[in-house]
Amino acid sequence: MAMPENLKTGLRGEQLVARELIKRGYEIVSANYRTRLGETDIIAQTKEGVLCFVEVKTRAPGGEFPPSDAVDREKRARLINNAAAFIKYTKIEYSRVRFDIAEVILYDLFTADINIIEDAFGQGALPDGTFKGKNFLSELKNKFF
Repeated sequence: MAMPENLKTGLRGEQLVARELIKRGYEIVSANYRTRLGETDIIAQTKEGVLCFVEVKTRAPGGEFPPSDAVDREKRARLINNAAAFIKYTKIEYSRVRFDIAEVILYDLFTADINIIEDAFGQGALPDGTFKGKNFLSELKNKFF
């Protein structure tokens, strides 16, 4: 069975964003990381050790709203929960955690505008810019929900 067009479009957007992050010096740690809590499109790490959980939103040109508007409260909760699970189970080293949204306007398979909104959930998502505390998940939930 052929892949639906919206999935092809989303996958292409994720590929283009991964390529852009690599050009910016990021290392792609994981793509399409799935748990029972949901999926994270891209997990990347900066040279400074910042672990970035990237939600990619791809749209055709001419949309009424920016793609980032699709990242609502429910989607944020899933991303935060997935980030906590990833950190817990991989035990990856990092200096801090950041949540980014990548907006992709896809004109054709090879032409796109990419806007990466760094730290889209706020300054490091916590006042001290870290998620290393024992209460990682509850601190995040208290901040956003």
